Amino acid sequence: MSDATAATHTHDRETAWALVKEWTTDPALLRHMLSVETAMRAYAEKYGGDAEEWGITGLIHDFDYQRYPNLETGHPVTGVNFLREQGWPEPILKAILSHAEERTGVKPETPMEKSLVAVDELTGLIAAVAFVRPSKNIADVEPKSIKKKWKEKAFAAGVHREEIELHTTNLGVPLDEHIAFVLHAMQTNAAVLGLDGVKA
Repeated sequence: MSDATAATHTHDRETAWALVKEWTTDPALLRHMLSVETAMRAYAEKYGGDAEEWGITGLIHDFDYQRYPNLETGHPVTGVNFLREQGWPEPILKAILSHAEERTGVKPETPMEKSLVAVDELTGLIAAVAFVRPSKNIADVEPKSIKKKWKEKAFAAGVHREEIELHTTNLGVPLDEHIAFVLHAMQTNAAVLGLDGVKA
């Protein structure tokens, strides 16, 4: 491999996944990033976006979280700075910054950015609902089961329901429709997400 080739960074899914695996060992966090990728690819199709770009953005949005979990001093700014040095495209970097607006001051403005913040926390709630099913299979989860657990504040208490509502409104989608859409996307990729009940 020549120096010229070495200097050219590819920003494809393979590269993104290798980076995620290098920085993250926590299985729940890996599942989260894969889930967000899955939902982002589905929304890219819905909004006529680039599914690869949207998917990769979802996949790497939390890649630095395990190493730098502190929002004040680390995630996502540390990760974005690293990606920028590697020559990653600005639209992806801006989207990652926008999913932590309170920390970065970057507002989600584009459809890709708005989709990322809308699906981010919701995927965690949906996975949590799947795991309390006896089958541990997301195929057995219905939107109404998610809405029921939504009202139980003690369930998946770390999920900020108000944030999901706000970002879903900004996306211009009714909440029930958003929940059903993201659930369906995750159901179609259940085996990859470890939500198919096989290990249960």
